[in-house]
Amino acid sequence: MSSDAATGKLLQGFRKWYYNACGFNKLGLMRDDTIHEDSDVKEALRRLPENLYNDRMFRIKRALDLSMKQQILPKDMWTKYEEEVHYLEPYLKEVIQERKEREEWSKK
Repeated sequence: MSSDAATGKLLQGFRKWYYNACGFNKLGLMRDDTIHEDSDVKEALRRLPENLYNDRMFRIKRALDLSMKQQILPKDMWTKYEEEVHYLEPYLKEVIQERKEREEWSKK
């Protein structure tokens, strides 16, 4: 095994450990559900297709309910690292790119 492959496997193992250590997956949340909602994120959320937005709101409401009850989901319902989907990322990248372009235009 090459050192690059070993390093990649180690890094992947660390990412998986960190994902589980954060704890949001025990509430059924995805990483993108936990992003701080600044103006860019709010605009990206506004652009989400309705089904993705509704899924996000369901996960957040369920997590709030579990948190109030000081409970977590059964382990078979935890969000798995391998199944993580960065559903907000493409919309957020687009919003940030548009904002930077507007800032560049306003400088001219």
